[in-house]
Amino acid sequence: MNQGVILESEIKCPVCGYKKVEKMPTEFCQWFYECEQCHTLLKPLAGDCCVFCSYGSVPCPPIQLSTESKEGGCCSNK
Repeated sequence: MNQGVILESEIKCPVCGYKKVEKMPTEFCQWFYECEQCHTLLKPLAGDCCVFCSYGSVPCPPIQLSTESKEGGCCSNK
């Protein structure tokens, strides 16, 4: 993994506003995340590959490493 890649992101629940810093996986995209406060199950927004790209302060590692736009998402070839 590239040294410039940020591996932590603050994920914010769009329902209750709760925020938590989480370590992002580097081997796969995280499609679901349960808010610890209100228990809402978060899913990626249309066009995003994972919950970190939709609700996080930093996009996921594959997107950070991508030299192209989010077109197709980071999991489109898997």
